[in-house]
Amino acid sequence: MACNYVYFENSSSNPLLIRRIEELNKTANGNVEAKVVCFYRRRDISATLIALADKHARELEEEMENPEMMDLPEKQKHQLRHRELFLSRQLESLPATHIRGKCCVTLLNETETLKSYLDREDAFFYSLVYDPQQKTLLADKGEIRVGNKYQAEIADLLKEGEEDGREQAKLEEKVWDPSSPVTEKQIDQFLVVARSVGTFARALDCSSSVRQPSLHMSAAAASRDITLFHAMDTLHKNGYDMTRAIAALVPQGGPVLCRDEMEEWSASEANLFEEALEKYGKDFADIQQDFLPWKSLTSIIEYYYMWKTTDRYVQQKRLKAAEAESKLKQVYIPNYNKPNPNQLSANSVKPGLVNGAGVAPGTAGQPPGLGRACESCYTTNSYQWYSWGPSNMQCRLCASCWTYWKKYGGLKMPTRLDGERFIIEATCYRTSPHGVPVRHSGSPKFAVKTRQAFYLQTTQLTRMARRVCQDLLRARYLARHPYTPVNTTAIKAECE
Repeated sequence: MACNYVYFENSSSNPLLIRRIEELNKTANGNVEAKVVCFYRRRDISATLIALADKHARELEEEMENPEMMDLPEKQKHQLRHRELFLSRQLESLPATHIRGKCCVTLLNETETLKSYLDREDAFFYSLVYDPQQKTLLADKGEIRVGNKYQAEIADLLKEGEEDGREQAKLEEKVWDPSSPVTEKQIDQFLVVARSVGTFARALDCSSSVRQPSLHMSAAAASRDITLFHAMDTLHKNGYDMTRAIAALVPQGGPVLCRDEMEEWSASEANLFEEALEKYGKDFADIQQDFLPWKSLTSIIEYYYMWKTTDRYVQQKRLKAAEAESKLKQVYIPNYNKPNPNQLSANSVKPGLVNGAGVAPGTAGQPPGLGRACESCYTTNSYQWYSWGPSNMQCRLCASCWTYWKKYGGLKMPTRLDGERFIIEATCYRTSPHGVPVRHSGSPKFAVKTRQAFYLQTTQLTRMARRVCQDLLRARYLARHPYTPVNTTAIKAECE
C-alpha cells in the first residue's frame, strides 16, 4: 500500500493529528487498526525546541539566498508556521475509524516556494526530526541536495603547451588498460588461478577455517569480488605479464588472503545489523551510533551492499512480501457526519446560577459567548458557531475558523498571539443586590495583560451602598476573586 498521510481525531476539542499510515491490520475482534508514523506540530513541542526550529529556518533561508520569507505579509508568515511539521521515528496504532481525511506531507524542497504550501489545501512540510523521548530536534538526513552549491566545478580547458597545475596526487589513477596484449581467455585462466590461491589461503588461515569450515564455503568466499579485484590489480601492476602476476599471488611467506566485509563480520554483528536495518532502514549513521559503534560507516555501507547479494536477504525479502500480501491493502472509511460536542446551539446553556448569583436577564438559554465576535477573524456572522478555549472564557469560533483550527492547529490571524501562547480577553460576571452587572460591549480587542481582565458596571444605588455597608467595602477584593462566594443575604440585611 502506498504511504498515505491522513488526519486522525483523538479529541473533539483538540486539533486533528497528522499521521502516515505504514500498514493496516485487522484485529481479532474484526476492527481495523492503522500502524502509523507520528508527526508533531509546533504547539506539541517545547518553547526551547521552537527556538531551535526558528534558527534552522533562518539558516536555511540564508543558504537558499531567497528573500521570499521577508516579503511575506505577517499573516502569511503566521499561517506558514501552522504548515510546518516535525517527523518522529515513533510508531503507534490507532483505530481506522478515527480517520477524518487525507492530507499531503512532503520534505521541504529548496526548489519549491514556501508560499506554494499556503496555496494548497491540506499541504504540510517538514525538515526536522523530533525525538519525543530525548526531546531533541535534528535535521532530517534525507535532505535532497539540489541547487547551485551542489553542482560540480568544471575546470577550464588547458591551452596547447600549458602545464597542468593540478595536484597529481589527487587525480584519478589508471587501474586497467583495455588495449593490453593479454587475451580474454588468458584473463579468465588467471582469475581461476587467483580463486584457487584464495581458497588455499583460507585453508591455511585458522580464523577463516573456523568461519568457512567446508571446502565449498571457502571456494564461494574466494570467488567474491574482493579476490577478483585483487587479481586484476596484480595483473595491471605487473605490466600484464602472466608469469610475474602469478608469482605475485604467492609471494615468499605464503598465498595472499583477501577478505571482504562479509568475512570480517561475526554472526552476532550480522544479527545486530539486520535488527538495526529493520528499525532504521538505510539510515547508516543511526545504525552505527546505536548498534555498531565499533564499525566504521564505510564498513557498514559496504557490508550492506554485500548482504543484499546473499540468500539471507532473499529469504527476508520473500517473508516481507508474504506478510505484505496478508495485510490489508485498503479500507473503506465512511464520511464522518456526527455532530461535534463543541458545536453551539440555542439550547446549549440552561438557566442557572453563576458564582452563586442569578444569571443576567436575557442570557438564560443562550449559547456561551453569544454576541462575541469570532476569536480569529472577528466576524459576527456565521451559519454555525463552536465553543473554543476554556469554558469560563466563553469564546467561540466561526465555522471557517473552526475548520482551520482543527486542521492546522492555530488561528488564522496573528493578532491573538503573544509568541506562541493565546492571550484572550476574558469577562467575569458578578451580581450585586441593587444592580445588574453588564459585560463590556464591543468586539474583543487584543489583550496584553497577563491576568484575566474584567469590567463591572453597577447602578448609582449600588455605588452609594458601597460607602454605607461594611461588607461591601470588600467589593474590590471580591471583584479580583470572581470565584469567591458572595453572601448576598448578609449584604441585603445590612443595606436595609
